Amino acid sequence: MKKCEDIAPNFGEKTWLLHHDNAPYHTAVLTHQFLAKNKIAVISHPPFSPDLAPCDFFLFPKMKLKLKGRRFDTIEEIQAETQKVLDTLTEKDFQEAFQKWRRRWDRCLHSGGNYFEGDGDR
Repeated sequence: MKKCEDIAPNFGEKTWLLHHDNAPYHTAVLTHQFLAKNKIAVISHPPFSPDLAPCDFFLFPKMKLKLKGRRFDTIEEIQAETQKVLDTLTEKDFQEAFQKWRRRWDRCLHSGGNYFEGDGDR
């Protein structure tokens, strides 16, 4: 597994990096062609490391907190309320998520790609 800095030497200097899991639509030929054409560096997702997915440790918990216990009658209602939650996210929220992702990535790297749970910050 490579360090972020090995993939993009100017890491942190407004360099775009894409980290996604190995879902079929992420590994599709069209996706790879688009990323290569736009020179977007991809950080591969190590197997058995679900705690590295920002949606799992950042986005979904925030969504759950705001939407927990609510009932919706239509898909449109769900979409509207979800959009409201997304609209409340700030730049600081994303910066904190990125820092948390970096800590998790380092932890995964130091464990040799082995499975772990959480941030280890507890």
